[in-house]
Parts: sequence; structure tokens; C-alpha cells
Amino acid sequence: MPPAPPDPAPRLTRRRLLQLGLALPLPLVLAACDEPATPTTTAPAATTSAAGATLAPTPACDDGDESSPGGARGSTPEQTEGPYFTPNSPERASLLEDGLPGQRLVIAGSVLATDCRPVDRALIDFWQADDAGEYDNQGYRLRGHQFSDARGAWRLETVVPGIYTGRTRHIHVKVQAQGGPVLTTQLYFPDEPGNDRDGIFQPELLLADVRDAGGVRRASFTFVLEA
Repeated sequence: MPPAPPDPAPRLTRRRLLQLGLALPLPLVLAACDEPATPTTTAPAATTSAAGATLAPTPACDDGDESSPGGARGSTPEQTEGPYFTPNSPERASLLEDGLPGQRLVIAGSVLATDCRPVDRALIDFWQADDAGEYDNQGYRLRGHQFSDARGAWRLETVVPGIYTGRTRHIHVKVQAQGGPVLTTQLYFPDEPGNDRDGIFQPELLLADVRDAGGVRRASFTFVLEA
């Protein structure tokens, strides 16, 4: 059988381009912004469950099967962007490069809406410090964005970030469903001595299922977005 056709590219509106600063040539940016608007259907800001309760913007969605990609084990409150964000990151799911030091890290997870349904083609933009605790503020080392698939799933290959003075170990991220607001937050590592001393650390943002396998650190996290 012939392979299935690829998912269509997400619609790039002027608002989305300005918020996330995607790396597009100027003519393409203008063409995308000049296209006529297409009506879209967006999810409500809060969803009522079958029991009549309204879900919070970042609920713990759990279908009872922890192996299911739809089971979320973390919430996603907003956090500060920090001083080191750089727009126009390249699209890539692996931030690994030749000669990059540090322990390899693989994080996999999902992007869900407030009713726990998967979010297709959500944009996820990561940036972090290197193994020595330093950010690349001139180029795009350890910076990149990707899109969730039809199941809301995503996967990032990187290295465990180093620690710098005043902060615990963390990874920055921006997440946005098509046409929705941008969630800016940070992900943290469990059992870090600096967590208790970090002024903005939140346990809801801890990576889950952290383990070592064959010299690779593995973890998971599920983002839940408010429309």
C-alpha cells in the first residue's frame, strides 16, 4: 500500500508568527499574513465533565491506563520566560549535535486540551542550558521547535542541562495550539537538591517516569492547554 499522506502544515496567522517568531523568509511571512482568514472552531476555556464538574485549565487527565499516551501525570502552570529566549528557532525534534557534551536525555509526552483530548499540530519550542550551565545566545545550540502529531504526541532528544547560580536544573518551553494562547513554562527534574532553594520551582512541573536506560536518561511530561 502507498504511504499515508503527511499531516497538513498548521496555518500560520500573523498573531502566531509574531508570538513565536518562526524562522520564515520575509516573503513567506507576508504571504501567510495576507491570506484571507479561515473560520476555525476553538475549544471552550473550560470543559464540563460528565459528572458536571468543570475542568481546570491544567487538570491531571488520567484514563486509568498509565501506559496510554492520553494519561497525563503533570500539570502545566505558566512560568517566567527568563532572559535567554531566542525567537526563530529551527524546526527539529533532536537538539543533539556532534561534539555536544553531556548525558543524553529523551523526553516524550503529549499535548492535551482541557477536556483531555489530544491537540494535533501544537507548536512546542524548547531552549535550555548546556552541560556547563551556559546558554547559546548567539546561535541556536540546544534550541528548537517541533509539532505534536495527530495523537498529541511529541518527543525531544537533548542532553541533561547543567546548573547555573541561582537556579535548579530546568528546561524552558513554549507550547501553543493552533490559534490558541502561548503557554510559557519550565520543566524540572526530580530529586534535585536545588529544587527547594529555587524561588520559582513548582512540583507540578516535574518530569515524570525519569529513569536511566543504557546510559540515556528518559522521562515524560504531558502539557494541558487552555484554549
